[in-house]
Amino acid sequence: MLPLLSAGRPPCLDDPSTFCSQVFSVTHNQWLAGSANWLITKPVKILMILVIAFVVRLLVRRLINRVTTLPKTGGKLPSMLRPLRERAPEVLGSAVIERRRQRAMTIGSVLKSMATFLIYGLAFILVLGELGLDLGPIIASAGIIGVAIGFGAQNLVKDFLSGIFMMVEDQYGVGDVVDVGEASGTVESVGLRITTLRDVKGTVWYVRNGEVLRVGNSSQGFAVAVVDVPLGYTADVERATTVLAAAASAATEGDALKDNVLEPPEMLGVESVTPEGIQLRLTVKVRPGKQWAVQRALRAQLLAALEEAGFDPPLGRLFPAAAPPAEKK
Repeated sequence: MLPLLSAGRPPCLDDPSTFCSQVFSVTHNQWLAGSANWLITKPVKILMILVIAFVVRLLVRRLINRVTTLPKTGGKLPSMLRPLRERAPEVLGSAVIERRRQRAMTIGSVLKSMATFLIYGLAFILVLGELGLDLGPIIASAGIIGVAIGFGAQNLVKDFLSGIFMMVEDQYGVGDVVDVGEASGTVESVGLRITTLRDVKGTVWYVRNGEVLRVGNSSQGFAVAVVDVPLGYTADVERATTVLAAAASAATEGDALKDNVLEPPEMLGVESVTPEGIQLRLTVKVRPGKQWAVQRALRAQLLAALEEAGFDPPLGRLFPAAAPPAEKK
C-alpha cells in the first residue's frame, strides 16, 4: 500500500510554500490538498475578479453621473458637455435647462452602458481564463453572433448611432422648432432612438433618428421674419414702399417688438406679380423662434398703415369673383 500511496501523492506537498502543502498540514487529506487549487484558489480569484469589476463599475458610474449632472442651482453646462459645442438659443429661457438636462442624461446613459459592457466583458474573459477554457473559439463565436445580430437589428443600430451624433453635435434640442421632412414642430424630447415633435395643431410626432436625412432648425443663431404685403395693380408702388418702410421702422422700434428685433427692417420691393395683384416683400432679422410672432404683428400694422395712407387692397384677395349666374331653362 505504501508504494501506491506514494504514487498518488500530489507533488505540491513537497513544497512547503505552496497553498496545497498548507491545506494538507491542516486537513491531512491528500485529495483535498491536491484539489485545493480548484476548490479554494480559483473560486477566490473568480470572486475577487467579480468584486473588483463591480467596484470599478460603481466608481465609473458615479464619476459619469458627477460630470454629466446639471447643478441644482442654475442651468450651467455639466463639465462633460463643456468641450462640446452648444447651439441652444438664449431666448428659449427655461427650456435651455431641460435641453441641457436631456442631452447630459442621454450622453451619460451611453457612457455608463459602454463602461458596463467593457468592465463586465473584461471580467468575463478573465473568469474564463481562470477556468482554463480556450477563449479563441468563444471569441470567434461571439464575433459571428454579433455580426448576425448587427445585420438583423441594423435599423436599431442606425437609430442609436444617429442619436449619439445628434446629441454630441447638438443639432437640435428641447424647445427648438425644426423641420425633419415628414414632420415639423417644436422638439419636446430627444432620445437615442426617437425624437418627439409637437406641431402647431398639437399632434405629437415620433421620429426615428435613423430616418432623419436633413434637419431644418429655425431656432439657432437668428431668424428672418418675411412679410409679404399685397397691392392692387393701380397702386403707386414707390409710395407704398416708402409707407411700408416707415411703418415697419416705427413698429420694430416699439415696445412690443424691439426686444425681438436684431436689425432694422429691410424693404426688398416687388417680390412677385400675380393675377390678384402685386406682392411687396419686407424682411427683418429677429431672435430665433420669434419670426412668426414678429411676422403677425408687422403684417397687421403694415396693412393698417397702407389703409390709412389711402391704398386699396387688391379686390381679388378680399372679394373672390362671384360665380356666374345659372342659366335659366
